[in-house]
Parts: sequence; C-alpha cells; structure tokens
Amino acid sequence: MTNGTLLDSRPIEIPISSLAMARRTLRNDDFSRYAAVQMHEITYWSEGLRIKAFLCLPPAEQYELLPGLIFNAGGTGERGALSPLTAAATVALYASWGYVVLASQYRGRGGSEGTEEWGAGDVDDAMNALLVMMSLPYVDTERLGIIGGSRGGMMALQMLTRTSIFKAAVVFGAPTDFTTLTEDSYILTTARRFIPSSANLGEELAKRSAALYADKLCKTTPLLVQHGSGDRRVDVTHAYKLGMALQKTLHPYKLIIYDNADHVLAGRREESNADTRYWLDMYVKHRAPLPRVGPHGA
Repeated sequence: MTNGTLLDSRPIEIPISSLAMARRTLRNDDFSRYAAVQMHEITYWSEGLRIKAFLCLPPAEQYELLPGLIFNAGGTGERGALSPLTAAATVALYASWGYVVLASQYRGRGGSEGTEEWGAGDVDDAMNALLVMMSLPYVDTERLGIIGGSRGGMMALQMLTRTSIFKAAVVFGAPTDFTTLTEDSYILTTARRFIPSSANLGEELAKRSAALYADKLCKTTPLLVQHGSGDRRVDVTHAYKLGMALQKTLHPYKLIIYDNADHVLAGRREESNADTRYWLDMYVKHRAPLPRVGPHGA
C-alpha cells in the first residue's frame, strides 16, 4: 500500500467543554467559525503501519480550495497523545482560521500501530501525513504550512530538511541542541529513552539538533521561532541557539521570546496565537514574498 493512503475517516463532535471554553475566550465571530469546524478521526498508511490522526476542516464556500497546515504535537506516550479535547484546543482552533489541519498521532501512541519513536520513524509518519493532506481534493497544495510544538517542533525542523513545499513554519518550545545538555536535563533524558542502545548516541542526538544543521533547512520556508522565557522543560537558550544559526545562514526567520510564558506558552497564549496566525496568513494564505535577509537598510 502507498504511504499517505487514507484508510478511514469518521466525524466526531468538538467536545462540549471545548466549546464552552472557546465561547468565553473568543470573540463572537471567531467563536462562530470555531463552532462550525468539522473534526474527523482518520487512519492512514505510513511505512507499513496504520497511523491515527485528527483532521479538521474549516467552514468554507463550496468548491473553494483551502490552504492546509500540518500540526506536529509534542508529548510522549499515551499521556502526550492527542485526544478530542486537546485536538479541539489546537487542531480545531487552527482550522477556524481558515485552514485544513491534519495532526498525526505518530506510531505507537493514540491508537496507532508500531512502537513509539522520537525524531526517527515518527518524522516519517508526519511526512506521510503531508501526503494525505496533498491528496485531499479541497486542499491547495501551493499553500501549505506547518506548526510544531516541543518534540513536534523538533520534528518540524527535521522535516524542513526533507521538503520545500511549506510556505511557512512555526515552532514553539522546540529543543534544538541536544549536544551541550547536562545528563539530568529533562529533554535529554526523554530523548535517550527512544534511541536504541546499539546506535551512536552522539550521531543520533545531532540528528535531532536543528541548531547544528540550520544551513540544511529549506530557505524558502520562513520560520517563526517562539519560546517562553519561563520554560522549565526546554530551556529558552534552545531558541536563541537556533536564532543565531538561522541568522548566520541567512534563513528568513523571526524569533519571539515571551515573558511570563511556560513550555506551552501558557501566560501568553492569546498573544502567541495571534503571532502564529499572522505569520501563517501572510506567507501561506496570502503568499507574501519572502522577507529580505542579510544586512540591508539604513
């Protein structure tokens, strides 16, 4: 069977608790669009495995081609897998902005077959979710973007070395350099759990450290890097390291550090969502030209 084949799709309701929270936090017109989002649980084929995912469609005019987003969620194990509740808070929210959004559960969690990996086969699953997205007849394949949080941000950066199709990318709370972490680092300890003992640890950690290979990231994909100054899981220096590497390689990017924000940008969620939406709308939905890079101006 071909990677990216859609095997099954079933509609699900946005949880009532999610609608209640959205009603309190969104403006009336934004809430109306959110409440009209169509959520689906899907299954697709990836490297011989049946992988689960969430697919959300915005309210749209018939026959209109829609921009698409891949969302790479973070987290590890079943506790980190997307649920209808957490998918409603992310995937459905992004869909309410006018995008078709697909979020893979990756292998080994959330009902997917296989054994969980972390920066290896799971990246293949996310790449094959992109193939699913591109096969949908209502998606404009010339307007695709990607969002990744934490582990999902690390994966999104890996994907930017493998495809040039994304018109914009956003990562938040993403680890970008595993090679200088102390042995008791939370994110290093987590990563090492999924690296085979027979593998070369240094090489495997380098594969997951985008700050070391920023020159390999697709330069036609403007990258928004977001991080919370109070992040206890992934230190904010990961964002600074990636930003410095992007600057040196003349990659189009923007770096935002949110004060009083944690690993998932709680404390600045409304602000960070607005920044994310602006970035995606500009480069994905409206196909703005790439920003100038390198020294220029006064």
